[in-house]
Amino acid sequence: MYILTNASILNEQGDLVRAHIWVEEGVICRVTTTEEMIPAGIETVDVDGKFVTAGFIDMHVHLREPGFEHKETIATGTRSAARGGYTTIACMPNTRPIIDTPETVKFVLDKAAHEGVVKVLPYGAITKNELGRELTDFEALKEAGVVGFTDDGVGVQTAQMMKDAMARAKKLDMPVIAHCEDESLVKGAAVTDGEFARKHGMKGIPNESEAIHVGRDVLLAEATGVHYHVCHVSTEQSIRLIRQAKQVGVRVTAEVCPHHLLLSDEDIPSMDANWKMNPPLRSPRDVQACIDAIKDGTIDILVTDHAPHSEEEKAKGMELAPFGIVGLETAFPLMYTKFVATGAWSLELLVKRMTSDPARVFSLNTGRLEEGAPADLAVIDLDTEREVDPAQFLSKGRNTPFTGWKLKGWTVMTIVDGRIVWADNK
Repeated sequence: MYILTNASILNEQGDLVRAHIWVEEGVICRVTTTEEMIPAGIETVDVDGKFVTAGFIDMHVHLREPGFEHKETIATGTRSAARGGYTTIACMPNTRPIIDTPETVKFVLDKAAHEGVVKVLPYGAITKNELGRELTDFEALKEAGVVGFTDDGVGVQTAQMMKDAMARAKKLDMPVIAHCEDESLVKGAAVTDGEFARKHGMKGIPNESEAIHVGRDVLLAEATGVHYHVCHVSTEQSIRLIRQAKQVGVRVTAEVCPHHLLLSDEDIPSMDANWKMNPPLRSPRDVQACIDAIKDGTIDILVTDHAPHSEEEKAKGMELAPFGIVGLETAFPLMYTKFVATGAWSLELLVKRMTSDPARVFSLNTGRLEEGAPADLAVIDLDTEREVDPAQFLSKGRNTPFTGWKLKGWTVMTIVDGRIVWADNK
């Protein structure tokens, strides 16, 4: 047993209060907010008034292993997650080989158990090799330990294939997680169809390429009754469709990334591919729609879509480099500095979207700072300001558009099942 003393936690009213958190055998056994004598002989960890929350949950991460270990590994990716305050992450199946067999699921889970430092939940592919031609063995993948099915990286292009996938997932009471993108509208494009594309004479990715799949899929989800989850929402049109679907009782949930809440295509300074991601940065109007949707609950959770690439790959420039940026180590500081510290959001709202809401959406037994919950915790310094410095990342990826941003809200300690897995003084 040990006690985290002098912690600052959120109470039920959303106010910060001083507390002691008692941890025994990997579980939170007591949370006390009154002054009391600590029995002699019990180990204490004094967090000196720092903010303590349930560890963050990221349901959209690319760990790259197996197959792309030059970009990231399960070891480096989970350490990056721990540094960002994440204690549970879900990894996407677009590795090589694709996570579309029980054997590959076992490989990921075994690697995570032996080399990872946070909890890793693998997704299984919807279609074999993510080619959209043949469904994977959903039953075998569920038995192997996946938490849902997705072809993230590409959209399922035919309605019949998606409907068949939803029907099978529904029978298993499993979610379908969709990368929404109509490929016929995006070939050869690297940025959104907006100001930057016009300025540089580039083909643009239109908003409807995402929204068409969202509209199709909410109708299929209504028909099948499956839990349908929309990946990395980025457009006003998608949000409108999700909001309408929720209003009529469709079982749909959605996520958004920090970059789609903070940046638009009008912010892109050059042909630097560290500003290239999929979905792309959209218009300021889309950014505001995403902000409104995360506040009102139309979008349920925050994710990073952490997508590391090598510096050599990103050096190819906006048109030729792969899509994606890293995000695990900067997500909370970005959100805290730009929304909570400015008074736009409450700290309670931000924490909820990163802890209890993803736990609710995906039926996870974590995301709670309360007695009986796993001792998955993040200790955060809300006051010290630091610059984003990719050279200091624990991820292999350095690909971020946020280099040099001055932020507060950095994690100083991360605890998983009661064990300290990262601290900034070690």
